Amino acid sequence: MRFERKVILESSVVLEKREQAAKVAKDLQSQLERVVFGQQDVIQSLLVALIAGGHVLLEGVPGLAKTLLVKSLGKVLDCRFSRIQFTPDLMPSDITGISLFDSNKNEFVFRQGPLFADLVLADEINRTPAKTQAALLEAMQEHQVSVDGTSYALSSTFTVVATQNPVESEGTYPLPEAQLDRFLLKLNLNYPNEEDERTMLTAMNGLGQSSWHPENQVEKVAGPADLANFRELAQATKVDQAVLDYILALVRNSRELPQVELGASPRSAIMLLNAAKALSLLRGRDYVSPDEVQSLVLPTLRHRLMLSPEAEIEGITEDDCLEMLVKKTAIPR
Repeated sequence: MRFERKVILESSVVLEKREQAAKVAKDLQSQLERVVFGQQDVIQSLLVALIAGGHVLLEGVPGLAKTLLVKSLGKVLDCRFSRIQFTPDLMPSDITGISLFDSNKNEFVFRQGPLFADLVLADEINRTPAKTQAALLEAMQEHQVSVDGTSYALSSTFTVVATQNPVESEGTYPLPEAQLDRFLLKLNLNYPNEEDERTMLTAMNGLGQSSWHPENQVEKVAGPADLANFRELAQATKVDQAVLDYILALVRNSRELPQVELGASPRSAIMLLNAAKALSLLRGRDYVSPDEVQSLVLPTLRHRLMLSPEAEIEGITEDDCLEMLVKKTAIPR
């Protein structure tokens, strides 16, 4: 009887924590929507990645508030935020840090680079050469940087949100497959609809001079400690074997699509699972349903497929292939 009571009490405490996490996530989204208009799905997916402990690649033409979104996210989370403007002459030491000789101490002292933050905005990531991209890859994969043979640990909530412009290709360095695979989600930003754009224009007009820095209009909602708690709750989300089999079927079927030369890797299945758990938490659920999985197939897998030359010539996109994949894969009942 005591054991049963303890289980009930523990369950009620966890349920209360989940409800609180869902409420905080809703507040986070509301704050971000105060300054970024018409991108509700992108904002939610960004929160999913944060809770799942993954990195995000934002792709969109200039002027869609990619930078503003990430800067505002740093504000509402009250976390250490840094921005790196990637350029062709950026060196690895510019982002990792450097060892400098301290004449007073008569020894080398490590000066941390901008990667030592909770949230890092990597602006125009495809404009820097492979050597600097490799340094970022180590940080994303290992949560550490290596300088002069010494490894330095990064923040436990270290998250990279990178941006790139899909239109301009001159002076860019395409991201290698290994680095693309380290991004949990790839989010495509599109133009807002007319009503959202009108709302944005009206809101910015009302801010006056403050419209130059709209990120200052958002308020703190949570902190790094809350984020760590959300990640723990997300990982405890229950997943039925039928849902696990559904994720597996999606990933394996992606390799059989005739338009695809290289399908999703086994790591993709783990990424999709973690993202679905995080989305379930945002929705206030303690279990993952096929609906969460379907919602995240495109952002989780679109950058992990390699199309065949014939498909590219025909103008078929990765999203087209993934939509076909979802339709042909049986949904568990």
